[in-house]
Amino acid sequence: MEKRVVVTGLGAVTPVGLGKDRLWSALAEGVSGIGTISKFDAEGFDCTIAAEVKDFVPGDFMDKKEARRMDTFAQYAVAAARMAMEDGSVNLDRVDRDRLGIILGSGIGGIETLENQFRVILEKGPSRVSPFFIPMMISNMAAGQVAIVFGAKGPNQTVVTACASGTNAIGDALRIIQRGDADMIITGGTEAAVTPIAVAGFCSMRALSTRNNDPRGASRPFDKDRDGFVLGEGSGILILEELGHAIKRGARIYAEVVGYAMTADAHHITAPAPGGAGAAAAMERVLADAGITPDEIDYINAHGTSTEYNDRFETEAIKQVFGKHANKLAISSTKSVIGHLLGAAGGVEAIASVLAIHEGFVPPTINYQTPDPDCDLNYTPNKGEKRSLNYVISNSLGFGGQNASICLKRFEG
Repeated sequence: MEKRVVVTGLGAVTPVGLGKDRLWSALAEGVSGIGTISKFDAEGFDCTIAAEVKDFVPGDFMDKKEARRMDTFAQYAVAAARMAMEDGSVNLDRVDRDRLGIILGSGIGGIETLENQFRVILEKGPSRVSPFFIPMMISNMAAGQVAIVFGAKGPNQTVVTACASGTNAIGDALRIIQRGDADMIITGGTEAAVTPIAVAGFCSMRALSTRNNDPRGASRPFDKDRDGFVLGEGSGILILEELGHAIKRGARIYAEVVGYAMTADAHHITAPAPGGAGAAAAMERVLADAGITPDEIDYINAHGTSTEYNDRFETEAIKQVFGKHANKLAISSTKSVIGHLLGAAGGVEAIASVLAIHEGFVPPTINYQTPDPDCDLNYTPNKGEKRSLNYVISNSLGFGGQNASICLKRFEG
């Protein structure tokens, strides 16, 4: 018999602040964290806006010397993990660290370090490249650093599935606990890709919004005038725990994780499959895994990137899976507030979904002004909705056609 898995801790580093409370406040009130890029001089770039993390001081969460040996994406993960463990009241002296795991997602990893050290080799030569270059850059090092911080010797891996990475990591953590290979897993996603080369690359793809004179209004999922996503950064970390283990230590339980599915479009390197076929398959399979029917879902935290094809095809996928119930669902995209955090998106959006259940409130999709006839469902426009939520799905859809969905449930003892 599969073990039940619950969420007992939440930690977040996001463009709207540090910690789950600041994240939830901004999402619930619809206060955007998007602004003009300050991390580098973006003059000459087609897109000059991003959802940057602000007021983050690495030394508040880790030794300053160790922080200098971490790329920013790893720093964010360590900080968010510390907040999640504190939020979960985890006493490490009472945890079997051989059964404490780390499963994280990151779509790009240490691109800031890669960019900086490539500049060093060009300007100063190969002998000046940092000996910490490789361990700072590689994508698995966020999970490695978090394991070092907590002495976690259980399952440890990094998932790299572009924008689905965070959700895939949570799903993998669920499976590991379900089959009894760990009692507790620190999981989610992390990303820090607001760098010149990353922004230039997304600009060249014409994937980013160029609403540079209106940063807060630039991310507008499902709106007819959407013109691309807004790049974000940060980390969202959850503590997943076997139910009996959580009860034994008296943990607060936010929600239960009851389903996970992943699929592939097998269609195109960046564009989603027409009609959202892969997304639809993921949602159908997550419902089956949770053992529920479509009409039991109350809310979908959509991938909702604010790009033309994603929003239309995700809408079509929801209609295909939910039929008439699609019109009764509450749907929203929290990317309207915090931008698209790439590999960290699934982690942060899972936190948003957990808190939506816990608070009985659907956060809004802000900047929704002009209805799109191709996107005609209830996206909770501009104002959140008080609503009792029993079952919630969170979707993440990545470049390469990689789709992931998780299903969360209001906890009942």
